[in-house]
Amino acid sequence: MWTAPYPYSKKLAEKAVLAANGSTLKNGDTLWTCSLRPTYIYGEGSPILSHLVMETLKNNENLRRIGKHSEVNPVYVGNMAWAHILASRSLRDPEKAASIGGQFYYISDDTPHQSYDDLNYNLIKTWGFQPDSRQSLPLSLMYWLAFLLEAMSVFLSPIYKYQPPFDRYLLTLTNVNVFTFSYKKAQRDLGYKPLNTWEEAKEKPVEWIGSLVEKHK
Repeated sequence: MWTAPYPYSKKLAEKAVLAANGSTLKNGDTLWTCSLRPTYIYGEGSPILSHLVMETLKNNENLRRIGKHSEVNPVYVGNMAWAHILASRSLRDPEKAASIGGQFYYISDDTPHQSYDDLNYNLIKTWGFQPDSRQSLPLSLMYWLAFLLEAMSVFLSPIYKYQPPFDRYLLTLTNVNVFTFSYKKAQRDLGYKPLNTWEEAKEKPVEWIGSLVEKHK
């Protein structure tokens, strides 16, 4: 996760991909490229969700809430994969490639705008998890606590690999007030329309989370 749409390394990668647009290949063909910018991706197999489930089980099935101040529009992994297929088809279409090449497209779907905490709860509540009712620390205090945990991780690194439960980067990202995007440009140029509705999109992640609970509970 990140505080801007993409972290610095991914910005560089995107810049390189778009800069290659229009290049001539060895066989004489033209290379057309575009960039897809997803919002937060959720779905079955997500390491973030897997870690969340493990941490919630350790916390007596109480979901820690550290991103309640955010408002985002996540995208289901299946819809994101469909956007990749449509982009690939469009870039191979001689009539579309020149106009699409060099463009970037935000990809989201019809998942309701909500906080990260609310999204997580909507995906795991079926299996008996509850929001942690304990009073959470003020965000500013949690930020400095994250700094101390990060420093501890660096200090212990020569002898022990300590992974903090959260860091400043995660806190900043998950508490951005409004972080939403529209997929209208992708709909216009790529013909993108989400394959899965919100109700359909959450079915497989919920089932997958259930398998994790049964395995580790």
